[in-house]
Amino acid sequence: MGMADIVPGVSGGTMALITGIYERFIHALSSINFRFITLRIRGDGDGAREAWRSIDWAMLIPLFAGILSAMAIFARVLGYLLDHQAGPTYAFFFGLILASAGFVSKYVTEVNWRHVASGVLGFLLVVAVVGLNEVTDNHTLPVLFASGIIAVCAMILPGISGSLVLLILGQYEHFIDALNKLAWRDLVVFGLGAIVGILAFSRLLDYMLRNHRAKTMAFLFGCMVGALRLPGEIMLDETDPSSMPGVVLVVAAAAVGFAVVLLLERRSDTIKERLGIEDTD
Repeated sequence: MGMADIVPGVSGGTMALITGIYERFIHALSSINFRFITLRIRGDGDGAREAWRSIDWAMLIPLFAGILSAMAIFARVLGYLLDHQAGPTYAFFFGLILASAGFVSKYVTEVNWRHVASGVLGFLLVVAVVGLNEVTDNHTLPVLFASGIIAVCAMILPGISGSLVLLILGQYEHFIDALNKLAWRDLVVFGLGAIVGILAFSRLLDYMLRNHRAKTMAFLFGCMVGALRLPGEIMLDETDPSSMPGVVLVVAAAAVGFAVVLLLERRSDTIKERLGIEDTD
C-alpha cells in the first residue's frame, strides 16, 4: 500500500482490496476515536481503557508502520523508475489495476440498475479526476494541510490515487521532495490534514460497507475501471510502437502486474485467516 500510494495513478486502497484486508482496514480506521482521552480527564479509568481497546490497534499499527516504511524506502526507487522506465512501470500498475478490477467485481452479488448506476458513478468520478490539470503551485502550510485531507480520502478509495490528487493540486513533487529531505514541518502539517481526512471519511465508508455493501463494491469497481485511464495513457505515450523490445517489455510488465494480483487473490484467504477476517456477502 505504501509503494502504491506514492505512485500517481495507483491507489493504496486498491492494494488493500487485492490482499483482502480492505473492509477490516476501513472498519479499523472508523474505530479511531479520542473518547479515551476525555474519559481519562474525567477520571473514568475503566471507560478510558475500554475505549482504547475498542480501537483495532492490532490492524492499524503494523499496517501504518509498513505503509510509512515503504514510502520512506521506495520513494527514491520509484522516483527513478518513473523518470527512466515510466512505460514499463505504469504498464505493471495497469496490469495490477486491470486484474484487481475483476477481483473486486465478484463482490457485486447481483446486477441491477442501482449497482450499475453506482459503478458508472465511480467510473465517471475517477475518469474526471484523472482528466484534471494542476490547479496550484502554492506550498503554504494551509494548502499542505488541505492537501493532506483531500489526498488521504483518495488514498483509501480503490481506484483514486492520493498521489494523483496531489499531482492535480500541484503538491506531488513538493511532497516527494519533503519526504526525501525529511522536511518535518511540511510533513507534520500534511500528516495532520491526513489524520483529519481519515477520521471523517473512513466513517462514511464504514457505514456504506456495513449497510450498502453491494452498491459500495459496485462503486469501487467503477472507480478501478476508471483508474486504468492514467497508467494506460502514460504507458502508450512512453512506448515506441516501432521498437519491438520496448513493446515486449511493456507487455511483459503488464502481464507481471496481472499475475501478481492472481497470486495475491489465491493467497487472500490465507491473509484473511491470519488477520481474523471473515468473508461477508
